[in-house]
Amino acid sequence: MSLSRWWTETTAALGDHLPLPLAALLLLLTAGLVALGWYHHPAWVPRRLPRLRLPRLRRARPPRLRRHRGTGPAAGGTAAPAPDAAPPDGTGPLADQLAAQGRYAEAVRERLRGMLGELVARRVVEQRPGMTVAELTSAATARRPPVGPPLAAAAGIFSDLWYAQRPAAAEHDRRMRELAAELHRALAAPQGGERT
Repeated sequence: MSLSRWWTETTAALGDHLPLPLAALLLLLTAGLVALGWYHHPAWVPRRLPRLRLPRLRRARPPRLRRHRGTGPAAGGTAAPAPDAAPPDGTGPLADQLAAQGRYAEAVRERLRGMLGELVARRVVEQRPGMTVAELTSAATARRPPVGPPLAAAAGIFSDLWYAQRPAAAEHDRRMRELAAELHRALAAPQGGERT
């Protein structure tokens, strides 16, 4: 059967069941839907198609090292950081190493991470992935107003170096140390209606 004969017979069969104007309208509607789907293609196609899961072969793992019960922190627990320990002044071994290597922008970032880590450890802010420095600063300031000025200054330095891509200097690292010490003092000071 040739293609033209098939088309003629199919059109005649369709014409027996539907009036020609309705068939033309349905064809136009179908063409419009296909065009819309084509135009908005990425929005309606799923990002990940289901995959066929095949069983994995197990690899031989190296033997695990066992810890003796008598070593480390108290049995069954982890050592909690002392809340009133020496001021961290935003330093960490990594931040100091980066500053010693002249990588001041990275040292500033590590010192800011240390400051935010202290806020999380003292439960001033809740750590949520994807929060910006400005959001963390405003959340911490809302709960403990005295931490606002050092955090805002530290966030400003960080933003200038990382987002505005200004060159970092030793002065930025020194200032971040001062701000971290100021933040630690503000967190260590008892707050007026704070519950313990």
